[in-house]
Amino acid sequence: MPHNGFLSSLKLSFLGLAFSCLTSAATDPRLQVALTLQNPVNGVSTTPSGRTFVVFARVEGSTGPQVAEYTNNTFVPYPDAEWNSYTPGSDPTTHLVRTNGQRIGPDGSPGFGQPVILPNGPKFVQVNLTTNAVQRAWNLGNVTLADSLIHDIRFNPAANFAYITDAGVPAIIVMDLMTGEARRVLEGEPSTKGAPFPISGEGHLLHSAATGAWQYIYADQHEVSPDAKYYYFQPCNGGMSRIETQYLNEAFHNSSLASVLEQFVEPFALTPSTGGTAIDADGNIYNSDTDRLAIIKIALNGTWSTFVQDDRLLWVDAMWIDDQKRLWMPAA
Repeated sequence: MPHNGFLSSLKLSFLGLAFSCLTSAATDPRLQVALTLQNPVNGVSTTPSGRTFVVFARVEGSTGPQVAEYTNNTFVPYPDAEWNSYTPGSDPTTHLVRTNGQRIGPDGSPGFGQPVILPNGPKFVQVNLTTNAVQRAWNLGNVTLADSLIHDIRFNPAANFAYITDAGVPAIIVMDLMTGEARRVLEGEPSTKGAPFPISGEGHLLHSAATGAWQYIYADQHEVSPDAKYYYFQPCNGGMSRIETQYLNEAFHNSSLASVLEQFVEPFALTPSTGGTAIDADGNIYNSDTDRLAIIKIALNGTWSTFVQDDRLLWVDAMWIDDQKRLWMPAA
C-alpha cells in the first residue's frame, strides 16, 4: 500500500486538520481545513480509496478512542471499541494503552511522562485494512525502559526493518519485521539526545505541566529516504541527523558495530523545534516549525526554506502526503 515516502513531487495544495476553537489572523489561501475536531489530534493517514484515520492525543484528560476512522461525518474507534477501551487494570496486551503514532505502510505509555507498563504495554500493532482486525502485535517490552516514550515508526520494507524512536530515553529501536526481534541503538548519543535546550513553541521554551521542569523530548521525528539509503532523525528541539540505513541494519546483528554507530551519523539540517515531519518521493523533507507556525522544506543537501506559514499551523504533528499529492497537517 502506498505511503508518503513513495509519492511523486508534492503540489502546492493542502489539507489541514485544526481545532474547532482555532482562529487565524494570517492565512494562506492554499490551506483548506479538512476536519474540525474537539480534541487534539497528533497523527493522520489516508488510503488510496479515501479512508482517513487519526490518532487522538492523550492530553488534558481527553477521553474517547485513541485511534479512529473518520467515516460518515463521525469518528469510529479503530480497529474496534474494545481495543480502544483501556482503563487501569485492563490487559495491556490486547488494548491500546497510549497510542502515539499510526502509519499506513510499509512505504505506549499510560500518559506523557508516566512510567511505562512493562512488559506488555509497549507494542507495535498491525491492523489489516481489509478485515479491519488486528493481524499481529510486536511486543517491545524487551527494548523499552520505564521512562521510555515510544514515539513513531518508519519502514524500510526492502530490508524488512522498522525504525522506532524513543523520545523518553533517547535511542533508536531497530526491529526485524519478520521475527519481531528489536535492538536499541544510538542510546544517549548526541544525535538522539540533542542540544541541552528544551523544546519551544510560539517563541517560548516549554515546561512540563506536571513538574514545572523544562520539557525535553528526545529522538522523535524521523523519515526514510525513498530509495531507503538514508535514515533521517532528530530530537523534538531540532537538529536533524542522518545515517545510511545499511549501518542501522548491520548494527542489528553486530554488537561491535552498534557500539560505534555514532561515528557513522552525519549532521544534516539545522532544523527548528519541530512537531512532525513528512517526506516526498524526491526526498524533500517537510518539518513543522512550532515557533513560527510554519512548515519548512528541507532539500537533499540539508538546506531549508519556508514552505508555508499560517497562524492555523499551531503545533503541527505527524504529517501525511496522500496519493493526490496533498499534505495533511494535524494542528495538535
